[in-house]
Amino acid sequence: MDKYIGIIGGSGLGNLLAEHITDSQLLVIDTPFGKPAAPLLAGKLGGNNVLFLNRHGDGHLLSPSNIPYAANIYAMKKAGATAIIATGAAGSLSENIHPGQLVLADQFIDKTFRRQSSFFDNVAAVHCEFANPTCDRLRTKLSDAGKKLKIDIHNKGTYICMEGPQFSTKAESMMHRAWGGDLIGMTAMPEAKLAREAQMCYVLIAMPSDYDCWKPVAKGTDKKSLLAEIIGNLSKCSENAIALIKEALGNNGGFCDDSCGCRKSLEMAIWSDKTKIKQHRLEKLGVLFE
Repeated sequence: MDKYIGIIGGSGLGNLLAEHITDSQLLVIDTPFGKPAAPLLAGKLGGNNVLFLNRHGDGHLLSPSNIPYAANIYAMKKAGATAIIATGAAGSLSENIHPGQLVLADQFIDKTFRRQSSFFDNVAAVHCEFANPTCDRLRTKLSDAGKKLKIDIHNKGTYICMEGPQFSTKAESMMHRAWGGDLIGMTAMPEAKLAREAQMCYVLIAMPSDYDCWKPVAKGTDKKSLLAEIIGNLSKCSENAIALIKEALGNNGGFCDDSCGCRKSLEMAIWSDKTKIKQHRLEKLGVLFE
């Protein structure tokens, strides 16, 4: 099977990147966890085989809590992806991260509670290492591509993933800053956890569209002008994220690398007595071990 680079588009990017994919075809993938958010778009980008998925589905109808994260990641792996470049809108919790810039998140704090966060529920006790939740190798490749394009990128940042769909209260926003959060979003978790269980390299391009509510807006700013500013920041982020991905892939930089530690995350992760595991349940997850 050919190896693919998976690309997950979130708010802002949506289907914009799909317009740059050539020789494309839609793949309808069945999974033990239901249907993914949308069919996968398989094709070429920068000379590489890619699989594109719109995280929120056609028409952006899926709220963050209702995205089928397990089905999305399983479908990507089943179709041949070994690395994932994810994108997603976020709010900035830091004075130093300005709306319209890009952030290659390197750490997460998971506040979600309504989502399936493991493929192995009711199968076995599986504990993957997750101290470094994104792939350093892929972050470096994207960072290097950003330098060539002279895009304003932060090479690391802590992303706090909240359940939503409501935004934070001001008290919560201040707490998130006190925790050391740089970004607040709703979609990176459990996506990154599931990618690690699927032995896939994962990197997140976070796209801050505004400062979270910890920072007061300028006096006299009305809601319409504020919304226009947010949309403008998200558009800028989307354009730069697409350029960044195309540049990185165009360098033929070995995004799919079986020697990467991310590709061996299950080697020591199964703590259950394997003779006691119901094999038919484990077999349905066979693609995760590839």
